[in-house]
Amino acid sequence: MRRNKEFAVLGLGKFGMSLAKCLSDAGCEVMAVDLDSKMVSEVADYVTYAEIGDVTEKEFTDTLGLSNYDGVVIGIGDNLEASVMATILAKEAGAGYVLAKAGNDLHAKILKKVGADKVIYPEFDAGLRTANQLVHGNYFDATSLSATYSIMEIDAPSRWNGYSLKALDLRVKYGVNVIGIMREDEMFVNPAADMPICEDDVLIVLGENDVLEKLGNMAKENTDDRKHK
Repeated sequence: MRRNKEFAVLGLGKFGMSLAKCLSDAGCEVMAVDLDSKMVSEVADYVTYAEIGDVTEKEFTDTLGLSNYDGVVIGIGDNLEASVMATILAKEAGAGYVLAKAGNDLHAKILKKVGADKVIYPEFDAGLRTANQLVHGNYFDATSLSATYSIMEIDAPSRWNGYSLKALDLRVKYGVNVIGIMREDEMFVNPAADMPICEDDVLIVLGENDVLEKLGNMAKENTDDRKHK
């Protein structure tokens, strides 16, 4: 039986809050942590565990059991010192995979130096994806959440057109979860099971990397077929 993936999100700004909720919607076990009690209260109903505490303090971080999670996300992107310290402490606590948010190139280089396995720029990445979409049309892209788990954006294969998510049953067939559908200029987060897939939809899919790669290749072949028609 496939177990639910487990993630810890440390820092609940816009990025951390959104990620924690999306991971929970996708069926993952999520622990969300922040020093701000209001942010923790806001996310508490969505996640498995919600903790108030300072992730830059070793004594507190050591109590979180980070070595037990598939991935740890450092969502503190606006405070270099805090994000660096949180990354160091997460690795020292035994976290096997740490994804950290950076605000600029220097920040990213420092995070990599202190042990972050992957560094992302949410604002830059969003701009790059939008540019790619404008220039090349639909696209697919992936953001790693752990060594084996990612979120990927893929073009909906033509064979799925008209079928609902419930009918496609992607969770059972592929072990993935569709956490969003981008249709023209509108984004549907956590789409309803009876929502039908349309030809130009872009699906935001969460799952294991090897499975996502197969789906990505399927989407690419589908796009190439359209170009040659």
